[in-house]
Amino acid sequence: MFEFPFKGARQSGQERRINNGIIESGVVAFATLFVTVGPIDVAATFAAMTARTSPQARVSMAVRGALVAAGILLFFGLVGRPILAYLGISLAALRTAAGLLLFLIAIDMVFARVSGGVSTTADETREASAKTDISVFPLATPLLAGPGSMGAITLLMANTGDRIPERAAVLAALLAVMGVALLALLAAARIHRILGVTGLNVITRISGVVLSGLAVQFVFDGILESGLV
Repeated sequence: MFEFPFKGARQSGQERRINNGIIESGVVAFATLFVTVGPIDVAATFAAMTARTSPQARVSMAVRGALVAAGILLFFGLVGRPILAYLGISLAALRTAAGLLLFLIAIDMVFARVSGGVSTTADETREASAKTDISVFPLATPLLAGPGSMGAITLLMANTGDRIPERAAVLAALLAVMGVALLALLAAARIHRILGVTGLNVITRISGVVLSGLAVQFVFDGILESGLV
């Protein structure tokens, strides 16, 4: 007689755990991708590279670059795990390696240093300066979809296992970050003018601190899962 209320309560608790898992996956994914993609920093770089470009061309390059970057990251998110399984790379190894990579990127961000993981190198910048259309290179990759964000989305999707709602939450977070990046690119000149170099460095350093914490947590999770401790 009292079985049904108990069963309903149990199902409610299970639903809460599922919902919490979805929310946690989405929030962690958004935070990780936001700091690895760095929409504000990319917008400032984009503004400098397109200073002599017409507004129509800047809008076209911004939209095309965001779409290409989203496609690249979606590819790594959906195909990265099967490739790792084929190569025999465990999730524990991926967590640890991605955590170390993201931590190195975070160090450069905290000290506001140029890093090939989230920005262009000096050689890439010189090559891009000679191009009239920078939507694919260097905007889409490596500025928006760089090694850090590629590794991050692969790890985030792998962490969800086969749980479809959580995978959808990660992909939604990716699209949200790409949407923010596109808005930042469209307002690149204004952002660059308002924040200046000092303001951009402050945002970069704060993002680096957040990313370093996430990176260390990835490393801890990888070591625990490996069974070494």
